[in-house]
Amino acid sequence: DTTMGHWEIAGVISPKPMPTFPHGFPKELLDEFAARTGRGVICNEVGSGTEMIRRYGEEQMRTGKWIVYTSADSVFQIAAHEEVIPLEELYAGCRTARELLTGDYAVGRVIARPYVGKAPDFTRTVNHHDFSLEPPRDTMLDMLKSSGRDVIGVGKIYDIFAGRGLTKTFPNEGNEKNMDVAIRLLDEDFHGLCFVNLVDFDMIYGHRRNVEGYTEALNAFDHRLDEFLPKMQDSDVLMITADHGCD
Repeated sequence: DTTMGHWEIAGVISPKPMPTFPHGFPKELLDEFAARTGRGVICNEVGSGTEMIRRYGEEQMRTGKWIVYTSADSVFQIAAHEEVIPLEELYAGCRTARELLTGDYAVGRVIARPYVGKAPDFTRTVNHHDFSLEPPRDTMLDMLKSSGRDVIGVGKIYDIFAGRGLTKTFPNEGNEKNMDVAIRLLDEDFHGLCFVNLVDFDMIYGHRRNVEGYTEALNAFDHRLDEFLPKMQDSDVLMITADHGCD
């Protein structure tokens, strides 16, 4: 998944996979989460976030409870309507969940999934945020930073590495805007690593098995490379890789 894939890119190989919950989360865990946050929990299912919000969005707005769900990945996802639960309270709830999810429950990411709109046309917003498990030891990012190099994260990199090992960060705004940032950074004189995550491949197309959309996104990225490559200097190196696949 995203977390373990990025850790491996950065040199940290985990001896075992992060835990997944194909039948939902244990009752005692959700009870403790509800007690600490002061809000109940609905859903606790495995599936697509858009489907969970479509099915439970109205109930969430009516009751003020959290929609909690997971997927095939090692994730604890919390959805809430932005007009019912303010973003800062949603993020605080995610931080509470992150504190609880340790040991056998140590999922790779707790993810805030805010949405807006009215049923049945709810829409997830760009204010989603990952609260990742910290890497168990220093990564390439930590080593570069400690050696005095620049380590610039673009997109979800800050979230994925729990903020560790970065000297500057730019928030995720999707493939096109993240590439805008990457191309702009080529005009700056930095020495080190610029680590860019192009989230749309996974979030919008990969998980939804949208082959046509994925292909179009790859073609769009190829065109952005036409802008990127001429700006590179002789001492620059460009590395392109995936963090994982979507079979």
